[in-house]
Parts: sequence; C-alpha cells; structure tokens
Amino acid sequence: MDWQSSEDTYPAMPVTAADARMLLGRPPATGAWRDGDPIGDRRFAAFGPLRTEGGGELPSFRLAFETWGELSPARDNAVLVLHALTGDSHVRGPAGPGHPTDGWWSDVVGPGAAIDTDRWFVVAPNMLGGCQGSTGPASIAPDGYEWAARFPYITIRDQVTAQAQLADALGIGVWAAVVGGSMGGMHALEWAAGHPDRVERAAIIAAPPANTADQIALNSVQLDAIAVDPRFQRGEYYDAGGGDGPHRGLALARRMALLNYRSPTELNQRFQRSWQSGVSPLGHGGRFAVESYLDFHGNRFTRRFDANSYIRLVEAMNSHDVGRDRGGVEQALSRVSARTLVLGIDSDRLFPLEGQERIARAIPNALDGSAATVITSDYGHDGFLIETPAVGAHLRRLLGS
Repeated sequence: MDWQSSEDTYPAMPVTAADARMLLGRPPATGAWRDGDPIGDRRFAAFGPLRTEGGGELPSFRLAFETWGELSPARDNAVLVLHALTGDSHVRGPAGPGHPTDGWWSDVVGPGAAIDTDRWFVVAPNMLGGCQGSTGPASIAPDGYEWAARFPYITIRDQVTAQAQLADALGIGVWAAVVGGSMGGMHALEWAAGHPDRVERAAIIAAPPANTADQIALNSVQLDAIAVDPRFQRGEYYDAGGGDGPHRGLALARRMALLNYRSPTELNQRFQRSWQSGVSPLGHGGRFAVESYLDFHGNRFTRRFDANSYIRLVEAMNSHDVGRDRGGVEQALSRVSARTLVLGIDSDRLFPLEGQERIARAIPNALDGSAATVITSDYGHDGFLIETPAVGAHLRRLLGS
C-alpha cells in the first residue's frame, strides 16, 4: 500500500509547488530507481542465487536498505522495519536526490521517537521485487535487458528469505523487534512464524493472517487495469519515451487502491459533494473534488513506481497465508514465541479487524492477551501511517516489554 498512503497522507488541495514541479511534463515509462540515479541514503547488499517457492530462480539479487542508530557490541538492539506495498527503505528523512518523497514514518522512527534510534539500530530494506533499489522487474537481468515480465513470481516467504540473508550479512542473529504495517505486517508475521528463534518482539500492524478471496478480488482488478493499458506492451515498455509508458493503467490501479486505504467516513467528511472548480460537474464538464484528489495521487504515483513491480508485489500479497503448509493459520501462529503487538484500525476496510483478532487469539504471547489492540480512526487502513501518536504509544509498550 504506499508509504504515505499505503498508503498517502498527502493533502487533497492545495497542491504544493514541489508537487507541481514533479507533475510537470510527461510521466516516465517507469518511476523506478535505476542504477546511475542519485543513491541518497541507500546502502546495498548483494547476494547469490535465490530459488523461489514457485520454482523460479534469480541468479543473484540485491537489497537496498537504510539504517539509523548504532548496532550494539552485543548485536542485540537491531529492529527491522518493513514497509507497505508501495513504500521503500526511506522510513525517515526529507525528500531529495534519490528519494522522491519524505520518509513515511518519520514521527515513529528517530531520536527520542517510539522506535528510538538513540537506543535501537533500525534497518529498513526495500523488499525484493520492489523498484527503489532492490532487485525487481526494472532491474537489469544477466542478458543486459530489464527483467520486465520475466521476473519470477515471488511470495511473502521469498521476500522474508531475502531479508533473512540481509540480517546474516549484517551479523544480526536475532532481531530485538520486527515491525511492519500492511504488506510489511505480512512480512513481520512470516518472520515471527517462520523464524521464531530470530525474533524477540514483533509488531503486526493492520495486516491479516492470510489474504482473503475478497482482498484477492480487489487486487485482481488493479492488475487488470495495468494489463489493459495498450502502452503496457506485456511488460516490455522500458525503452518507451516520456508519456508512452503504461502510466494510465498504473494510475488507475493506484486510484482503485486508494479507495481501500481510506474509509468512507474520511472521504465523505473531507470532500462531501464539493466541486474542484467553479465549473459544475452536473453535466457541464466540471469535476467533484474527490475525483481530482484520486487523479492527483494516481498521476503522482506513476512518477515514483514501476508497473511491472506493482504487479509482482500485488501477486506476492495474494500469496500471503501464514498457515500454508503449516497445518493452518492457528497451528502456524502457535509457533510464534515473540512478544507480539497485534494492532488493527477500527475503520480499516482493506484488512478488517477480524483478521487481527484471529492473529491475537492464536499467538501465545500477544501483548494484550487474546484480543487485538485497536486504534479508533476515521482514516481507514492508512491510519497506521497517519495516527502516529497512537501507533507510537503502542510500539513503546512493545519495545519496553
């Protein structure tokens, strides 16, 4: 879901000068970070072959990541922070060369913050298959061309396997905490169930134990929106000029997703039936303000993301089932030994509270017993990115436990 909006907290109106500058001109064929672009605060770790659950293989891969704080001599203060669908490693810090947006959780991670970088060594990787420095479809394959649609199908478990290799490379045997929201929460749950001996604490935020049929259905129409864009060209669009890539399909997919990230209450209160301009939308060619809001975010998104990567990451979300090949969800969660915060948002229509309640009931050492911790918010799923004082307070409890 995207870092500011799984994931966007950008205001509907007015558009800032920086926003306007970014949206000038024709959108690029891909918004992926590419080799030769400014590195920003990224670091990189390279690895050998990775055999995927689906039988595919990457002959090599790399992960882009950022860190804050200092690793203790005992290597016992490392915290892994995992991003949502369209996020990346830039958890905190300003936008600038190499980083198209501000950090997505700057109020939660930093000196004196809930995840206090004066105490904790924080690691945030861009997930495998992403498009902000880690190996993904926009990366160059061994034959010298982009992987594009040839990039193998990957699962949440494949991505966690890659993250475990990063932990090994950093010399981190056990995470003091693994924290993730939305898709990052799926990764955190997989860490806790699949690598229980490597996780002391876990925070599963606004994530389900498995993607449901309803969630897969919502995802499927987003993928179709990209595929039917004639400029998608079955994923072979990287040589296209500005404006000739699949930006329309990708923007439409983003608009669909935003409707799941926000709640009806928030949209109705924020926009009501207001018009975007003095021109009436009632048969006179004008637009409702909420339509303009969706367009703005869809168009902005195409400047910083890649269509093929979006497809592979959504497919990875669809693969999520912590109970697969483990005897079911409850049996899998019974293996979790970490002290675990299971946090949900009462207005979340993407991953409703019933999913977090099921996780909390099955985990032996949940922070608040057999009940999920609930945040009241009008912001829907994106509440985990917006209600940072409440989220931070619960993370403090977890890290102090």
